[in-house]
Amino acid sequence: MADTIAHPMSPQDALVALMVAVSASDEDIRTAELIKIQSIVSTLPVFLNYDADRIKTVSQTVFDLFDQEDGLDALFGLMRDALPERLHETAYALSCDVAAADGTLADTELRLLEEIRYELNIDRLHAAAIERGARARHLRA
Repeated sequence: MADTIAHPMSPQDALVALMVAVSASDEDIRTAELIKIQSIVSTLPVFLNYDADRIKTVSQTVFDLFDQEDGLDALFGLMRDALPERLHETAYALSCDVAAADGTLADTELRLLEEIRYELNIDRLHAAAIERGARARHLRA
């Protein structure tokens, strides 16, 4: 893992890692999810001045962690170290957007979102509002 990322994760790296983790959680990274991640990184202010080339490196870190027995715990540890509390709701919202991007929510995605919500200590009412917003943004006609 230390060989994959040359320096500690930035807050933006942690956001990307969570989005990639949600996409990969059902072992089927869909094109719609990848496009959503790219779109988020290229348009949201939190990613201003972020080197989009880091997405590949961060993604590989997530894949490497998922291959380990305690990889999810390690991912959450990296996330806790890199992500300031003021970005916790942002992280959960971005994770929900990626999960909703392909129009389906697999049980594995739902479980991971639940764990992210727990790890980030997102208030249940706030989480419901974030989830409702993601659902509304990705509803198909």
